[in-house]
Amino acid sequence: MTVFQRLSQTTHGALSSAVFDILVIGGGIVGAGIARDAALRGLRVALVDQHDFAFGTSSRSSRLLHGGLRYLAQGRIGLVREASVEKLAIRRIAPHLAEPLPFLFPTYRRTAWPRWKLSAGARIYDLLCGRSNLGGSRTLSVSEITGMLPGIQRRNLTGGVRYFDGLTNDARLVIDTLRSASKAGATAANYVRFVHASRTSGGWDCLLQDAGSRGDLYARARVIVNAAGAWAPKIPRSRVRLRLTAGIHLVLDRNRFPVPEAVVMAEGNRILFAIPWGDRVIVGTTDTDYEGPLEDVRACDGDIRYVLEVVNSAFPQVGLGARDILSVFAGVRPLIAPSRVRKGAPSDISRSHQMRVPEAGWIDVTGGKLTTYRLMAEQTVDLVGGMLKRDLPACRTAREPLLDPSEVEGVSGILPPPPTQATVEHYCKHEWARHLGDVMLRRAGWHFYHRDADEIARKAAAWMAEILGWDAGRQAAEMLRYQQESPALAGLSPPA
Repeated sequence: MTVFQRLSQTTHGALSSAVFDILVIGGGIVGAGIARDAALRGLRVALVDQHDFAFGTSSRSSRLLHGGLRYLAQGRIGLVREASVEKLAIRRIAPHLAEPLPFLFPTYRRTAWPRWKLSAGARIYDLLCGRSNLGGSRTLSVSEITGMLPGIQRRNLTGGVRYFDGLTNDARLVIDTLRSASKAGATAANYVRFVHASRTSGGWDCLLQDAGSRGDLYARARVIVNAAGAWAPKIPRSRVRLRLTAGIHLVLDRNRFPVPEAVVMAEGNRILFAIPWGDRVIVGTTDTDYEGPLEDVRACDGDIRYVLEVVNSAFPQVGLGARDILSVFAGVRPLIAPSRVRKGAPSDISRSHQMRVPEAGWIDVTGGKLTTYRLMAEQTVDLVGGMLKRDLPACRTAREPLLDPSEVEGVSGILPPPPTQATVEHYCKHEWARHLGDVMLRRAGWHFYHRDADEIARKAAAWMAEILGWDAGRQAAEMLRYQQESPALAGLSPPA
């Protein structure tokens, strides 16, 4: 029996051998947070995802821990306060995945972001963090902002503001949260699809399906939580209504676009970010309605050109083009649909979250932001406790570290680790990696960071073949699957 078969057999046995207090559908950041919180409070927890963990939105975000300065301008003070407190909690429990990040926001005459207004907003922003933000904001003069950003557009420039948020690795935050949940006793299974559930006197009988073998699995749970993100409306019995919006990000060489700190680039009421990421810079994001396939969200030519145009307008001398793009990723935001769908711009839709109980023993969790996942999980588990009529212990997730430093060294961080066989072996044996893309795109992120990603993928496939017992045909199939799953440039000229 191969390592892969043994691990799968163990997980399948765990799913079918117990009555769970809670079955979580969806292995993104919200589902992972719920599984961890529930397990730490002594509940029997199972989590399943039809794809890999963090396959959807939770590996395709801007990688920011932020309150959302623009939401403050929209008057959503409660949302900003929640997110501002939560980013500090993530810094506390996962310091290896929460790095303070200064932002430079240049200001111009006759725009929606005058310096006086932005300066006042930044001070309020600091206060909403309880006077303990990741760094203090300050107002910048024209000479200060041009000294820090020599290539910035100077026409009508009035100065700027410097404020702080945080940088994370979204996919790693999911995986490490699930590792923490597993240590606390939760059972997690990727590539296991929730098919349907039937009511019983004690809760639910659930039919699951292994995506690889197509074999049926059965599990029993007292409460089901639908935390499937963009897929939530497709879950049988779900009452979720979403408005999906797409966002894309481009990864550039930092030598080509050498920003010293994160930069905010305003385009009308919209803002885009240039985010330093080691030797790279992540630029994005867009915000447009999306109606395409959830399994294959691609960056279209128009969105890519739009992002490049915004950067070239903000930095007239940089002259970025399609050939400067090292990699690209795109995802969808599962936003709560307003009462009048399609009314208002996508960026005006609230990023607040919501828990609803459409029937006894079933919870739909929707909306929210990466930064507020822990709070969403806490509120959901509180609700589960009421359903189970149990007096649960107090939530510990705002203080309890995700993992010990020794458990993340060399395998988890904001930057990808060096590609080694030992690292790949860890991902396969301890982090549920079943396919090459699981490693390249989510566990390690080598696909997005390295110019020679294809060569690294071939090495990783050979290592996985040795570890998981693949034959030559399976190894070749995994390379093809990875290449098909990898985000593409949608027809634009690739980097030279």
